Amino acid sequence: MAIFRAQDVAQFSDVELQEQMEKLRMELIQHYGKVSAGGATENPGRIGELRRTIARMKTEQNKRRKV
Repeated sequence: MAIFRAQDVAQFSDVELQEQMEKLRMELIQHYGKVSAGGATENPGRIGELRRTIARMKTEQNKRRKV
């Protein structure tokens, strides 16, 4: 799954935004599962990237609700 920047997120429709966020959340849960089981992910920095991207998406959703 790609990491999206703020300008990319702003171009998504509401439905696309929700779908992409769900995919990223599932990927994040999988990474957390590996770490909690005592394993190591292939790219530990990916967890931070996923969290930041999800935060960008939530920010965009909140902006759209206020308008």
